[in-house]
Amino acid sequence: MNDAASNAFAAARQTAAPDTPRGDQGEMSASLLNGVADWIMQAALGDMSVADVFGGACTRLLAAGVPVARSHMSYRTLHPSIESVSLVWTADGSLESLEHMHGAGSSGTWRRSPFYFMLEHDLPTLRRRLTGPAAMRDFLVLDDLGEAGMSDYLALMVKFMDGASDSAGFRNGIFTSWTTTRANGFVDADIAALLRIKQRLGVAAKMAIKNQIAENVVSTYLGASAGSEVLRGQIQRGDGRSIHAVIWYSDLRGSSALADSMPSGKYIALLNGYFECAAGAVIDSGGEVLNYIGDGVLAIFPIANGDGGKAAEAALAAAVEARRRLAGVNETLAAAGAEPLEFGIGLHVGDVVFGNIGAGARLAFTTIGAAVNEVARLEELTKSLKTPILLSGEFRAALPDAAADGLQPHGFHVLRGIGAPVNVFGLKPEAIERLAPASALA
Repeated sequence: MNDAASNAFAAARQTAAPDTPRGDQGEMSASLLNGVADWIMQAALGDMSVADVFGGACTRLLAAGVPVARSHMSYRTLHPSIESVSLVWTADGSLESLEHMHGAGSSGTWRRSPFYFMLEHDLPTLRRRLTGPAAMRDFLVLDDLGEAGMSDYLALMVKFMDGASDSAGFRNGIFTSWTTTRANGFVDADIAALLRIKQRLGVAAKMAIKNQIAENVVSTYLGASAGSEVLRGQIQRGDGRSIHAVIWYSDLRGSSALADSMPSGKYIALLNGYFECAAGAVIDSGGEVLNYIGDGVLAIFPIANGDGGKAAEAALAAAVEARRRLAGVNETLAAAGAEPLEFGIGLHVGDVVFGNIGAGARLAFTTIGAAVNEVARLEELTKSLKTPILLSGEFRAALPDAAADGLQPHGFHVLRGIGAPVNVFGLKPEAIERLAPASALA
């Protein structure tokens, strides 16, 4: 918990006693609730994360006297792997984030939840007493909450009413649930307070979710570095900057023949299998994929503080890991009677220039520069030298001596379109076997 959250939580503990009943339902301070509502709207104008908005609202409601012991928010997002996110806040100040992979929306757990019931029947609110003669635990989660000491449950739905709706007619939005441990549950003033901030919290959450989706989209399609540049406003033609890094380029062999010999769906699946080998190894080793150039993978391992040793070791380990993954893919292909895949990898060190180029209103934030051309030509050389991994002299210079023991010199070679001959190294077969799998950069 950061200092601001700690201070807010301390204030909440001092000003609220959730387990103490109130005799007068109008006793809650209107000015305190006004402060909560104003804070939520201010958050909507800022640059806060969804978690910070929700956690801050919960803490301030508790401070204002609403006896919330646990609250939950769920929302859908746009991400290649994640379908939805759940946030769970508790009155001890903790906030847990849970990510649900695609397909979770069709699970039995979701379909047996209060939120799904509300969605199915278009119910903006749902209330359940969890203890006493009026208790009604008709959803599995309510049993869990009751066993945890909760006495009352209120769920709210806010629809954003934008974008395409799902099969249940839901056009994105948020679900929230609020529970208390107070013996007599929520009183009317508590419920009025939660209903009052319901739409405001929806507005603030919508803004934060849109910002998060924008970050997801640009990171997925441009890469983290290029995406962050775009979100910082680097969108005019000519904008860009240079990064000194270890540069990776890999390319699939015989891709044109493969594309001509199989249905498009099967070819795409094959390409994704190759990308899991090459790009997947890069990502798992702490590198960043900048671009897919047809079936080529352009990636970097940024060099921090002028020390390229760690980046070079991570890139080399990623290359070895990519070859290990390829062996597994080819075993599967062989079992199906299909031809094996093959690809080459070039590793170099130089400057990658992020440049905003194009014409008119159609621009591309892409990577350019001499070093990019050099690493691509180095990968081409793997074909004629009949070796899967080639390293430039600059890469060898960055690699620590202990890691360079397994290198095999191939001499100087003239690369297509590159003026001066390039000193080239490969890997001894035994070095590939003993090198550790890719490990993430610290």
